[in-house]
Amino acid sequence: MTGADWLDQVKWDERGLVPVIAQELATGRVLMLAWMDRDALTRTAETGEAVYYSRSRERLWRKGEESGHIQRVREIRMDCDNDVVLLKVEQAGGIACHTGRPSCFFQQLVGGRWVTVEAVVKDPREIYPR
Repeated sequence: MTGADWLDQVKWDERGLVPVIAQELATGRVLMLAWMDRDALTRTAETGEAVYYSRSRERLWRKGEESGHIQRVREIRMDCDNDVVLLKVEQAGGIACHTGRPSCFFQQLVGGRWVTVEAVVKDPREIYPR
């Protein structure tokens, strides 16, 4: 395969996006779910740092561009249906979530209610001082 042929194998949704799971390489812990368009996936593959597409801001954003918590991409994988991408990453600073936690998946369903089961590592006001 040459050039951008590998991008053509991704099943992009109607908006030209694909969901992406970021997983910590060393532990296997799921850190977050985000979205990529062709440009974001291309830049991620080229730079070795995670670049996502923000649906709310309608633009690309390099993970950690404000917080410094970049994701160094060590592997890029795709699922069997070619419609989900998995990034195996090394998470800088040990914080992936904008809430200051290691993972965005910090709530657990317990007894019919959502319970926060992971503490904040760093106050988000210190991460995003604006």
